[in-house]
Amino acid sequence: MALPVVAIIGRPNVGKSTLVNRLCRSRDAIVHDQPGVTRDRTYQEGYWADRTFKVVDTGGLVFNDDSEFLPEIREQAKLAMAEAAVAVVIVDGQQGLTAADESIAEWLRHQNCPVLLAVNKCESPDQGLAMAADFWTLGLGEPYPVSAIHGAGTGELLDKVISFLPASKELEGLEEPIQLAIIGRPNVGKSSILNSICGENRAIVSPIRGTTRDTIDTSIEREGKTWKLLDTAGIRRRRSVSYGPEFFGINRSFKAIERSDVCVLVIDAEEGVTEQDQRLAGRIEEDGRACVVAVNKWDLISKDSHTLPAMEKELRSKLYFLEWAPMLFISALTGQRVERIFPLAALAVEQHRRRVSTSVVNEVLKEALSWRTPPTTRGGRQGKVYYGTQVAVRPPSFTLFVNDPKLFGDTYRRYVERQIREGLGFEGSPLRLFWRGKQQRDAERDQSRAAER
Repeated sequence: MALPVVAIIGRPNVGKSTLVNRLCRSRDAIVHDQPGVTRDRTYQEGYWADRTFKVVDTGGLVFNDDSEFLPEIREQAKLAMAEAAVAVVIVDGQQGLTAADESIAEWLRHQNCPVLLAVNKCESPDQGLAMAADFWTLGLGEPYPVSAIHGAGTGELLDKVISFLPASKELEGLEEPIQLAIIGRPNVGKSSILNSICGENRAIVSPIRGTTRDTIDTSIEREGKTWKLLDTAGIRRRRSVSYGPEFFGINRSFKAIERSDVCVLVIDAEEGVTEQDQRLAGRIEEDGRACVVAVNKWDLISKDSHTLPAMEKELRSKLYFLEWAPMLFISALTGQRVERIFPLAALAVEQHRRRVSTSVVNEVLKEALSWRTPPTTRGGRQGKVYYGTQVAVRPPSFTLFVNDPKLFGDTYRRYVERQIREGLGFEGSPLRLFWRGKQQRDAERDQSRAAER
């Protein structure tokens, strides 16, 4: 059973994202004075008393204007209401009742979802009740004075919220979802891929750069597993980004890479691999994340029997950071091969978490050393590999004990990594190899102990 959803609704700049961060005890929702910062539905996990739930932040609702993104924001808010167990509508106590609040209240009366009314910016306990009293006329029930910044009144609000949620025992046994982050430059089709997977307009799609600002979380079931999809803001070069909503959104994207189990790096088939794509690939490898490369807009490419292998060879030559990642050619517009992302991602996650016994590691090393012996210096010193063992997962990490790490250059180290991959697999996952110097007698003693374990 999925966690129940609490939707946060209101006009622009009433403090919705600030309240979301307060309820979830986080700073994940972008807070900025500029209206329209939040556009899509963004999810965070909250808890109160014995209840755990999802809080969905929505864009500011405006009903008398159909300009850029506003109709899409209304549609996203409507979808949030459809899945919510309860909605909390936020109004500004300092500004007082507005015509926009009345329009939202009228719209809410046509939605099939219980509603609670929170009057934000009531920092003064004495004046809060008087400020909240003005909002009884909305007909949405008792107004709860709160301060999203200071936390005043949020406990009373949450006590009421959880009365609409199922008991915690009904949610026992929930599987920890696999976190899949969709990463890429602006306008490569990340949100279109998310919508194609979900079969609905989960994220706003527009040719305008910077449409997605927050990281958008979506939970789905695929391949017998629960997945949390993280659609991220398009990442441009740092010098192209000014301080503001886009800056915060890109920082959220980097955090999404860090907290993900697997990344889907989206490449534009028409534009090919750019310098920024290479930087993102390097970031994924540096953070040690599993990865699948999705080449989108494949439907726009003129093809013959040689096109796919030729393009894959060209793309891989530029994405050398991710030579170990499977590559998939898709079209988010037509849905072509989009569902194949999941079996590849599931395999990558499995390999990312995989552990191999010390005896198997040393069989592969022995084979590698027999084909190509370690280098010898001009002074006659030759590198010796005593043994290796896996020391960590996520990503799989190996320590190789040798006589002197300085005797092994980059070329030979890459050769050993390739042999480990050929012998053990680990497709879709980066590897970490640590070279440690050790006396031979100590290495032999430690190897026998490792083999016994």
